[in-house]
Order: sequence, then C-alpha cells, then structure tokens
Amino acid sequence: MPVFYQIKDTLQEIGIDKIDLNYITAGYVSCQQLEQIAQPLGFSDSTVDACREANMRFRSGVEVYDDYTFTELRIINPSNPEGKDDCVALYIKKNMIIVVDVMDYDGSTKEKFFAAINRYSYPNITLEKVICAFFDYLIIDDFKYIEDTGNDITELEEEVLRDNVGDDFNLEMLKLKKQLLKMHNYYEQLLDITDAVEDNENDLFVSDDLKYVANLTQKITRLREDTDSLSSSVSHLQDAYSSFLDLKLNKIMKLFTVITSIFFPLTVIVGWYGMNFQSMPEFAWKYGYLYVIGLSVIVVAVLTLIGKRRKWF
Repeated sequence: MPVFYQIKDTLQEIGIDKIDLNYITAGYVSCQQLEQIAQPLGFSDSTVDACREANMRFRSGVEVYDDYTFTELRIINPSNPEGKDDCVALYIKKNMIIVVDVMDYDGSTKEKFFAAINRYSYPNITLEKVICAFFDYLIIDDFKYIEDTGNDITELEEEVLRDNVGDDFNLEMLKLKKQLLKMHNYYEQLLDITDAVEDNENDLFVSDDLKYVANLTQKITRLREDTDSLSSSVSHLQDAYSSFLDLKLNKIMKLFTVITSIFFPLTVIVGWYGMNFQSMPEFAWKYGYLYVIGLSVIVVAVLTLIGKRRKWF
C-alpha cells in the first residue's frame, strides 16, 4: 500500500486509512498504487487512465472537479536538453496533494517533492505553501540556465563579428530555438496550473494563502518572458550572421569585380592582336612581342594604381 505523509507538529508516515483531512497530507505514489487509492479518495477513472501513459505534450489542461483538481505535468531539465522529460500527475484535494510518478526517469522529481514538504516548519505549513515549494523546486535551476544562455548568446555575437564561428552555426542556433520554444511551452503549462489554483473554483484553498501562488505565478511569468527574450535574441543573432555572410560575399564579389576590371583590357589586347591581319606592322617588328608584353604590364599597373587611389580594394 502507498505511504502518505501527514504534517502535524512533525512529519508522520501514515496509511490511507489514517488520513485526517484536518491536517496537510502529501503522497508520492506510482501509477499502480494510484489504482489502489483512486476509489477510496474519489478520483475518477478517466484521470487514472490518463496517468497510465506519460503525456508527451505540454498544455494538457487542468481538470477541476467538485472536491479535487487534476492535471498532468511534463517536466523538463533545461540543463540537459538531450535527456528524457519526466512526467507526473497532480491530484489536489482539500489539505491534500498527491503526486503520481508517471515517468520519473532519474528520481529527481521525487527528490523535489520531499524537499517541498520539508521546506517549511511543520506548524506553519499550508497546502498552498507545499504546492508553491514543489513548483519552485521544479524551476529552481531555470534562472541560472537562462542567465548562462544569455551570456552564451552575447559571446556568440562577438564570435560572429570576428568571423570565428563554425559551419554548423545555424544548426546550433536552430537547436537552441527549439529548446527555448520547449521551455516557453513548459512555463505556459505551469501557468495554466497556477491560474487554476488561483481561480479556486472548488474552494480547496484559503483565500489569504493564495498570495503564495500569486508570487509563484509572477516568477514563472518572468521565466517565460526571459525565455521569449532569449528566443528573440537568437533570431536577431541569426539575422546578424546572415547579414555578415552577405557582407563577406559582397566583399568577395567586389574584389572579383575589381580584378576583372583591371585585367579586362588584356582581353581587348589579346583580341586585337589575335586578328592576324597581314598588314599589322607589329607582326613584322622584331620587338613586337616585347612591345605587347610591356603594354599589358603598363595597363595593369596603371589600373591597379587607380584602383588603390579610389580604394576599390
């Protein structure tokens, strides 16, 4: 049978038959254990069915019932974008929160759950504080990730200006944008849950204590806005990189144009003396070959000097 934790003056482990809804009760259960407690706690079969498979989408929605609220939560770790996302379900009743381990790959979500119920002194703890502490631990590392990512983007801007980026630059930027979009959706999902808690349609919460949830909502909103700002910075960086490539291409084309302009008269000379008319005096002149060489060198030298004075290159 699953174990619950009831918070009185101390944290006590109890069975489902010992739950006293006058005190805060928290539980972390598996999907199999949820099937055992769903009927005694009045959870609908549809929510139990939803917990049998990990939700691979964000914004799965919040279901509000008369005496409890249910939602699934897909959790990401921004510092490990290649890792698998955890998925849990939340049941929130009067003075009770139950976290269902749908897919907790590394046990990190369970650790954060126990950290949340031990965060505050037991005599002063409330359900709102437990919920906020749990969500706060879920996003505790996100501010550092966003700050580090912002610094990385600034450094990349310098590398672009110094022409010191690799050939896979655009691919890396695309991966970063994908990760930031994923985080945006994650925060939208969290805001859906906090909004539902603040609405308090089924009167599970004490109005005075909802200020903790409001503070949490503001924190998540800032994270979402910072993520959107980073995404915009990545887009601007890609535009700057494209503009830099265009500028490099323009410089190369300008150089080729100057070179072509300098050596184009030689093509005229070659075409002129390539007509092989018998009446051309240079054909019979013993210095004709040297004359053409000298003429070509002088033409190239004069045009090169003109190009430098006019700063063509």
